[in-house]
Amino acid sequence: MIESLKITLLLGFLTGILVVFGGIIGSIFKFGILGAFIGLIISIIMNFISYFYSDKLALRANHAQIVTEDEAPRLHRIVGELAQNAGIKKPRVAIVHTNDPNAFATGRNQDNAVVAATTGIMQTLDDRELRGVLAHELGHIKNHDILIGSIAATMAGIITMVANIGYYAIFFSDDDGIGELVASILLIIFAPIAAAIIRMAISRSCEFKADRSGAEISHDPLALASALEKIERGVEEHPIEDVNPSNAHLYIINPFGSTAQRLSELFSTHPNTNERIKRLIKMSEDGNY
Repeated sequence: MIESLKITLLLGFLTGILVVFGGIIGSIFKFGILGAFIGLIISIIMNFISYFYSDKLALRANHAQIVTEDEAPRLHRIVGELAQNAGIKKPRVAIVHTNDPNAFATGRNQDNAVVAATTGIMQTLDDRELRGVLAHELGHIKNHDILIGSIAATMAGIITMVANIGYYAIFFSDDDGIGELVASILLIIFAPIAAAIIRMAISRSCEFKADRSGAEISHDPLALASALEKIERGVEEHPIEDVNPSNAHLYIINPFGSTAQRLSELFSTHPNTNERIKRLIKMSEDGNY
């Protein structure tokens, strides 16, 4: 119920943004209410795409390629073992060719889920640590986080696009259209903030929950703790360069590094890594896994 409510609110929020934006554009270009109607039609199409094709969009946006067992035997072996531990269907496996050590999961449900790992993470982590990371990603799948995360990534990208269009639309407005001009400026300012809030609200609690689920699946919370420490150092050395920031929350650790988080902790897409490690260590000490 909670998950369905979150999805409904996210899609409703996207609808509202596009309808309001359509109304503003309609006022600027003298379309009247037709602009809002066009925004509604576009929002229906975008909602459909966000729900049914968000996984494909996420893979494409992050340059992830589906690989076979022959192409990535190590990944397939570990994912297969962990999926059996988790009691879920083995997801497809993808690779992202980048030095950034990271991983993410996407998909609408367990039947079309994908776990993606970067070439950087496979070079950085040993098998035990990689098991911890992939178990975390399977935790997202088991907890049904992946649809919400994928939809949020699609939404954030759309909202950012809307803000960019609004920026250029201002220059075509009439001199006396002060109201529409102000509305456009507000949209440009607040739309990216809204996208950041969406990512923040979804990701922080989900990451803690996936850490716990991953530790339970791998039966080794210290492996994930060690992996998180290595990944954070690796991301600082090799931050990702060609991925849209709207997809940052999909990754196990912010792919742009902690510097970006320190600039605006309010909009951080991930919880503090040290706090995550502390929780995993305590989980190991308590034997609660």
